[in-house]
Order: sequence, then structure tokens, then C-alpha cells
Amino acid sequence: MMKNLLWYLLFLLVVVAGDRLAGFVLQKQMAASQFRYSRMYGGVAEADILLLGNSRGLTFYQPYIEEKTGLKTFNLSYNGLPMDVAKVLVQDYLDRYPAPKRLLIDITTCDRSNDELMAGFLSYSGNSYRLDTLLRGKLHKVWWGGKVSALFRYNNEIFQRALSHRNHSDADWLLDRTIPADLAADVEQHSYPLDIHSYLLEQLRETCAAARAKGVDVRLVISPYFPKFAEKVTNLEALKKAAEEITGLPVSDYSRALTDPADFGDFMHPNKKGSQAYIDLMRKDGVLP
Repeated sequence: MMKNLLWYLLFLLVVVAGDRLAGFVLQKQMAASQFRYSRMYGGVAEADILLLGNSRGLTFYQPYIEEKTGLKTFNLSYNGLPMDVAKVLVQDYLDRYPAPKRLLIDITTCDRSNDELMAGFLSYSGNSYRLDTLLRGKLHKVWWGGKVSALFRYNNEIFQRALSHRNHSDADWLLDRTIPADLAADVEQHSYPLDIHSYLLEQLRETCAAARAKGVDVRLVISPYFPKFAEKVTNLEALKKAAEEITGLPVSDYSRALTDPADFGDFMHPNKKGSQAYIDLMRKDGVLP
């Protein structure tokens, strides 16, 4: 009986040690990545213009902004990024770097929670007390899973994205295609239910307040939608009004600013051509320097 117990204990020790060792190796791989969050927490993300949004924030095409403004950019955006995670990322950035001159936020980041994506930020929770606290409060089982198993922290999309950018930058992460003609012709049959969440709007307010307290010029925008699709997005005007009321800042609405179908990769996202046209409009309006 005692012999069996010793074997079980030895097996458990090997499993735990293997888990910790494997987690250590994966953490090192992630830290060496050129992925945006690895660079931010690695201390190499100082910028003049900070960009923030969900997938629509990837429309802030960094190479073109830098070419036209002569200023350095850093983009915290990610597909489906919810505003509560976005707030933590901005606060962590402001703690680690000199305040950027400007923060540009696409307010559609407030349209929905995304607990599945939030769980992926477990990979970086060891770098951020705020991320760790957010995960512990909102996804307690996921948080505990990361405490029990080091490998569990890296079983997610965020870590896979970090690996995919192990040896190349993500600064040009943007659609590089034109919307298919048959899909474009079918625009009237599509819609997008955009929700308004008071919790996420409060996260936006706190993000803006934290940045402005550091002297950052904060600009709020709504990025372009495919022609005729903006009218299919429910509650867009209500979201704009709610964001303006809670932050005290105007929202520059570019939702209908681009009229050429060739400027889009799909209904929600301008492609590189459209992004450049969008950036030119923001520069003309002073939203970008």
C-alpha cells in the first residue's frame, strides 16, 4: 500500500514538474514574439499615437499612419476585443510608457462582452495584476485553471496568435482583399445587431479618464461600414450618443464616409485601400495629426 502511494506521489510530482517546465518554455516563446501584447509587456511599445478597437480598430493601418504623420503608432486592437479588457490594456500601457500624444478609440468596442476572448488573455495575466484581477472576478474557473496548470494558460487563440507572429510584426494586420461582388450585391439582406451595454460604456469612460489624466488627447470614432450597411447596424446612433454623454467627448462618425465598394474587404471592415482613404479623412479633420 505504501509502495503504491509513493508511486502515485512520484507520478504526480513528474506531472506537475512537466507542466511547469512546459509552461515556462511556452512563456519564453510568447515573450519573444513580435505580437502586440508581447511587445507591450516586453517594454518595446513606446509610441506617439495609441490605437484601440476590436477588429474594426485594425482599420487604423499603422504603416500608412506613420508614413503620413511621421509619428510612431502602437495598436492594442484585437478581433472581438471587449472594452473591459481594452481598458486594462490601456491602463497597463500608460503605466509602462510615456504618455502618447493621442489615443484613438473606435467605440464599437463597447458593443458586446466577449468572455471567450477574455479567457485568452490568461496567457498574459502573469504580466499584469489588472488582467489577473479581471479574470479572477469575471472568469473564476478559468483563473483557477491557470493557477493549477501552467499549460492551461496557453491553450487559447491569443497564444496561438503570438506564436504566428514569432518572427514578424503584426503592424500590417488588416484585410487585403476586395469584398466579393455577389456578397456586395446582397447587402440589403444583411444586418448587424449592435447592443448597448452600460457596463462597457463605463469601461470606456474610465479608459478616457485615465488617458486624459496623463495628458493624452483622446479621440473617439466610428470606423466606416460598407455602403448601405451602416443603416443596417441597429443602435449605432444610440451608441454614439451614449458614448458622448458618458465621456463628455465628441464621436467622429465615419460609418458612412466611404462610398466605394472596392474600399472594403467585407461589410464591417475596410481593406488597405479603404483604410488609407479613412486615415486621410481623419487627418483632414484633425482626428489624426
